[in-house]
Amino acid sequence: GLNRSAIGTLVERTTRFTVLLHLPRMDGYGRQPPVKNGPALAGRGADAVRDAITQALAALPEQLRRTLTWDRGKEMAGHAALTAGTGLGVYFADPRSPWQRGTNENTNGLLRQYFPKGTDLSRWTRHELVTIASTLNDRPRKTLDWKTPTEAMNHQLFSLQEDGVATTG
Repeated sequence: GLNRSAIGTLVERTTRFTVLLHLPRMDGYGRQPPVKNGPALAGRGADAVRDAITQALAALPEQLRRTLTWDRGKEMAGHAALTAGTGLGVYFADPRSPWQRGTNENTNGLLRQYFPKGTDLSRWTRHELVTIASTLNDRPRKTLDWKTPTEAMNHQLFSLQEDGVATTG
């Protein structure tokens, strides 16, 4: 419907570190009648999704920006431009196969405690989404041997830094 809203979810698979993407409506959305085959996601077109992903990934070291697995929504119509701009390999899950994106689906389930079904997601600011992601990233996970995603990510970043430093002797 016209009042749909969206938040993008990126989850680093090894550490379960989560980044939430703020997806505001495009300028002018809702002021003109919808156009057949127009922008997807209630005014959040592929360009907006691509830009949000690019901005979020810019904060990560290149070694953590390898691939992205997405469902087959229209919002990833700009996947070739995303790959060209970031070097990120984009893969798509098979239709109606959420188990192929299990980590992301599990994280979306955890996010339901903050965003119950039917919630207007457009009311959340970028700052509020960062706060919610931080809360989720500070939650211990059994799959991480009861470490938090933040701890696991910090360990991974430290390991990458150590691997990149040459030793003399």
